Amino acid sequence: MKKNAVLFILFILPIVAYLFFATGVNKFMFLPTVTPNVPDVAQWHSLDGKPVTLNKKITILGFAGTEVLKRKGNFFNLNQKIYLKDKDFKDFQFVTIAPIGSEADVKVLVDGLKSLSDTSKWLFVFAPKDEIKAYFLTLKLKGKLESDCGSNYVYIIDKKRNLRGRKDRDEYKEGYNAFSPSEVYNEMTDDVKVILAEYRLALKRNNADRQI
Repeated sequence: MKKNAVLFILFILPIVAYLFFATGVNKFMFLPTVTPNVPDVAQWHSLDGKPVTLNKKITILGFAGTEVLKRKGNFFNLNQKIYLKDKDFKDFQFVTIAPIGSEADVKVLVDGLKSLSDTSKWLFVFAPKDEIKAYFLTLKLKGKLESDCGSNYVYIIDKKRNLRGRKDRDEYKEGYNAFSPSEVYNEMTDDVKVILAEYRLALKRNNADRQI
C-alpha cells in the first residue's frame, strides 16, 4: 500500500499538477491590445432608435456592407457559436455597422435571427459610406473593407474600447473570419472566453476588495 502511495506521489501527482497548470495558462492567457481607444459609434442611429455605445461593453464589432443578406451566413455562424453561449453576460453585445439605406435588409436579417434566439444584444447602427470607411481606418488594421463597406471579419473590443486579438507567431491576429465556422468555433470562441474570464476575474477582485 505504501509502495503504491509513493509511486503515486513520485510519478502520477506531478503529471496531474502539470496538466492542471498548463490548462490554466491556456484558458486564461491574456489577449494583447491591437489598437487602443477605438472611436465610439454613439453618433450614428440604430435600427430601433435606441442609443448604442461601445463604452463599458465587451463588443463583437462587424461591418455588414450593403450586401448584408449575402453575408447572412456569417451572422448565423456567430449566433450559433458565440452569441447563444455568451449573451447572458451582462455587458456583452454584438454591434454591426451598416451603410444608410440597408435598414430594410438588416430588418430581414434580424427577423431571421429571432427565429433562433433572443436578439436584444444584436445591435445595428447606420452611417454614410464615407464615414464607415473613415471609421474603419481608425482601427489601424491590415485588412480592408470590401467595396460595399462590408467585411467577413469581426473584432473583439473591450470595455475601454481597445481592439484585442491573439498573437500568432510574429504578428497579431486582428480579427476573425465569420464566414469560416471552424475559425469562429475554435479561435474566436477561445478568445471570447479569455476576454470574458478577464472581466469575471476583475469583478471577483472588486467584490473581494469591498468586503475587506
